[in-house]
Amino acid sequence: MLVRLGSNFVISYATHIANVGFQNFSIAHELGHYFLAGHVDAVFDAQGVHASCAGFRSRDKYELEADHFAAALLMPRALFEPAMQTAGTGLSAMEKLAERCRASLTATAIRYARITSDAVAVVQSQGPRIDYCFLSEALKDALQDIEGTDWIRKGQALDRDTATSSFNQDDDRIAHGQRWDDTCEVRDWFGGECCLEMEEEVVGLGSYGKTLTVLTAPDLEQQIAELEEAEELQESWTPRFRRR
Repeated sequence: MLVRLGSNFVISYATHIANVGFQNFSIAHELGHYFLAGHVDAVFDAQGVHASCAGFRSRDKYELEADHFAAALLMPRALFEPAMQTAGTGLSAMEKLAERCRASLTATAIRYARITSDAVAVVQSQGPRIDYCFLSEALKDALQDIEGTDWIRKGQALDRDTATSSFNQDDDRIAHGQRWDDTCEVRDWFGGECCLEMEEEVVGLGSYGKTLTVLTAPDLEQQIAELEEAEELQESWTPRFRRR
């Protein structure tokens, strides 16, 4: 939280969560409320206290602005983007970057999705429901070319056939930060009939009680092009008969 005491401001954050990245993000989020135009006038209650809902969970515009401020402060694009080039891909790359930036894994994953040129989705879920999802621009563009697909919505139910759905049924996996790696199809997450493959990497977020899923398909555009080519070839070989 951010507290105003006359002309002074104090930041308070949870120390019982032993995660430096989480603590850094919490502090950076409150700095966002302090520095961003209009926040100081809008967020405080009558006692001069603002209890934040950080971590990209809130729909409140001030909370989201502070979240994006925190991510940009901890992971400035001019430094983060070159680091991405040598970090690899998928969840392992995000974990390396989170450690390097001393930021939370979820914030790092979202920052990665916003900057990468690959097809990537970052999903946070709890139990059978999705908390939120961030799509890279490349994935958004690809989904527009695939008939019947739609973006993942907040509160949407997980498909029971996904690795994430199975993972979320075991609280011990989540609490101990275990990982699962699997493959899925585009239709498992985005609807439609598209059977193109994506990598599905799942990790428990410990005492937070939630799960982070990273969906990646670096070759999705190539898969789409090959599928369209196959469909065109099939169409060209389909016999046509005229009625007499």
